Amino acid sequence: MSLASLFGFIACIAIIFIVIIEITTDFASFFHMSGMLLVFGGTLASAFMGYEFRYVMQSLGAVGGVFIRGKANRSMLTVETGKIIRWGYLVKKSGLVALEKEIKGAKNQDHFMNYGIELVITGYSGDEVRQMLGAASNGAFSRATIPVEILKSMAGNGPAFGMVGTLVGLVVMLQSLQSNPEGIGEGFAVAILATLYGVISARMIFMPAASKLMQKESILRFRNFLVSEGFAMLADQKSPRYIQDKMNSYLDPAIHYHIDQKSGGGKGKKAAA
Repeated sequence: MSLASLFGFIACIAIIFIVIIEITTDFASFFHMSGMLLVFGGTLASAFMGYEFRYVMQSLGAVGGVFIRGKANRSMLTVETGKIIRWGYLVKKSGLVALEKEIKGAKNQDHFMNYGIELVITGYSGDEVRQMLGAASNGAFSRATIPVEILKSMAGNGPAFGMVGTLVGLVVMLQSLQSNPEGIGEGFAVAILATLYGVISARMIFMPAASKLMQKESILRFRNFLVSEGFAMLADQKSPRYIQDKMNSYLDPAIHYHIDQKSGGGKGKKAAA
């Protein structure tokens, strides 16, 4: 659970309700089914028209994913750095055969880690490993960020459909001026609330979801880059000390891994296993 996202969402809702309470006690006047249908239904329909079904569904899933923490984080970077350094010791001591035996029991690695290990064991050079893992990382990032563009498009379409609602409401109001003065209120409600729903949908739902997804995938791409460098050095059978210093050069000093320390920035070899 991402507590920051949850706090931000609750804070937005609370601010809106506090403002409404300060102005009026008639909460029902801020809910209009026709306006909601026009904004949210129109935005969703437009997305399905412009993009493939599965990507739109992924985008909607990303809205709920705002409240879920990303797979990659700072502590993960330190742990995986230590893991690759440990594998460096194995390769130096017993060769790639020892590494192959070591990773057969590792069931919790993700696809990217397993792919990197397979490349190293196969016997590719460091540059070849770096190139292939880089291509895999960039491809994964491109696929994962397609929903970002869709969410940004939906964020733009929400206020646009809110404006459509405003125009519809104005038409209703103008038609009601002479024949049905009581319809002026209904038309005015659609005109104003549709715009409100459009802005809220863009700034509280779609844009935050797009930004959070992009941030998660950017962090994951950096993690993949770091791991790629580690595997490239394993393939070249660099020393564990060299692997440590090279990988630490990409990290925040606060999360550096240190071979000689069993506490502090690095957790030691056992903790990284």
